Amino acid sequence: MTSVTDNAAESQFELNIDGHIAHADYRIAGDTLYIDYVEAPPALRGTGAAGRLMEGVMQAAAERHLSVVPICGYAAAWMRRHRTL
Repeated sequence: MTSVTDNAAESQFELNIDGHIAHADYRIAGDTLYIDYVEAPPALRGTGAAGRLMEGVMQAAAERHLSVVPICGYAAAWMRRHRTL
C-alpha cells in the first residue's frame, strides 16, 4: 500500500501513486493542524486517492496529538463523512 508522507519543506502531505501526487497543504500553529487545500491531479480523480490522503493526514495528526481544522471544503466534507468533525 502506498503511504502518505509529510513533505515538511513544502508544508504538504503527499500521496504518490504511479508518479501522480495528491497533496494536502497545511500549516501548524501550536497543537493545531490546519488543512488549507487538498488536491488530486486529474489522473487520480475518482480513484479514492484524496480520501486515502486524508486518512494518512488524520493518522499523522493523531500520532502527533494535533487537533485538525479543515479550511479546505473537501477536507471539511471528508471529516464530516468520517465523523471526525
